[in-house]
Amino acid sequence: MNVALPVGPRTAAVLGLASLAGLMMLCWPLLLEAQPGQRVEPPFVFLALLPLVMVVVLAEIGEGGMDSRVLAVLGVLSAINAVMRGLGAGTAGIELVFFLLILGGRVFGAGFGFVLGCTSLFASALLTAGVGPWLPFQMICAAWVGMGAGLLPRRVGGRAEIAMLAAYAVVASYLYGLLMNLSSWPFALGIAVPGHEGSLAYVAGAPVLENAHRFLVYTLLTSTGGWDTGRAITTAVATVVLGPAILTTLRRAARRAVVRPGAVDVG
Repeated sequence: MNVALPVGPRTAAVLGLASLAGLMMLCWPLLLEAQPGQRVEPPFVFLALLPLVMVVVLAEIGEGGMDSRVLAVLGVLSAINAVMRGLGAGTAGIELVFFLLILGGRVFGAGFGFVLGCTSLFASALLTAGVGPWLPFQMICAAWVGMGAGLLPRRVGGRAEIAMLAAYAVVASYLYGLLMNLSSWPFALGIAVPGHEGSLAYVAGAPVLENAHRFLVYTLLTSTGGWDTGRAITTAVATVVLGPAILTTLRRAARRAVVRPGAVDVG
């Protein structure tokens, strides 16, 4: 099945660069060689750079054949996700935005899923006054969720497809929580004193694997069994219950979309 938003080689390269920038933005604390007592600040340069990268990505994808009907679908899904996220608000891990993001990426492809993740989180932040330094992290992580759904095997159909999407929803929910924890972990707990036993805080100058171990334990204790599990259950159940009907509707819209000949399908 053709994707409604094809991704050409240049757009694929831009998506890769944007993802690399986002990964650096998330993982830099593990690579920082700070000295004990040194103050660690969030990477505000990355926070300013990432929205610009998103604009470039949107422009590149627009050149790949995105017509007015696909743009309309993108706007509708972004608006629905923004409203649904406001209703759930993440209470007890209940998130209502990810299952539609996954289904949209599945039908329309990796590029569409990437853009939908960005626009959904940005729109919901404007709707709920949730704009802050955490927003770029949320946007890039949600973009990866949608992009990953578009990269799943496309020949799977029927009940096997729903099972695959539900399993992906669980994995993506946990990974989203892990990455969002990584974005705030060094600043939430501060910097631990080297040699201080039992601390889960970031240790300046410690080996990467040592800090990574502290972070994984911190994630397991603070969110994996609670928020992340609630998100995984909510997304998987919504995918199983509502997935077949929504996939049918989205595919009907996708068949009416205009796709530029010669574009490369990576979704």
